[in-house]
Amino acid sequence: MGNVRPFVPWPDKRLRTVADPVDTITDDIRAIWDDMIETMDVMPGVGLAAPQIGVMLRLAVVDASDKRGQAVRMANPEILHTSTQMRDHEEASPNLPGVSAKITRPRAVTVRYLNEQGIIDRRDFVGLWATSVQHQIDHLNGRMFFDNLSKIKRDMLLRKAKKGRG
Repeated sequence: MGNVRPFVPWPDKRLRTVADPVDTITDDIRAIWDDMIETMDVMPGVGLAAPQIGVMLRLAVVDASDKRGQAVRMANPEILHTSTQMRDHEEASPNLPGVSAKITRPRAVTVRYLNEQGIIDRRDFVGLWATSVQHQIDHLNGRMFFDNLSKIKRDMLLRKAKKGRG
């Protein structure tokens, strides 16, 4: 079992930094994934990227299952293909609590990544799974969900977040 890790609070610059690629899958990497899953499940959330807990590596976990315990562990995930059909979803981040926004993303994606065995894997994700994978890859690239909004909507959201915090 992993340990629950604290979230890096926005506007920490790590949330704006591109995470480093993972060369090989080691026991250390597996331990970070365990912590990430534990942290995600406590939220509860449908995904987590390592930079959200201050680990600057291209690691993500996604679990959009109803029962939990279906987490997919990914290193260096990249989107190979996106569907033309789009899907709206109300997205939020534990790094910036108290606000959310409707984001439109492709409904399905094909993702290539390094799995727990250190083997290159590819998988199709649909619906909430696809939304979450794209949200995590944004984090790995130093982007937040609200970067997908227009400037006006983004400014409003960040103002509201600031107000909520004090």
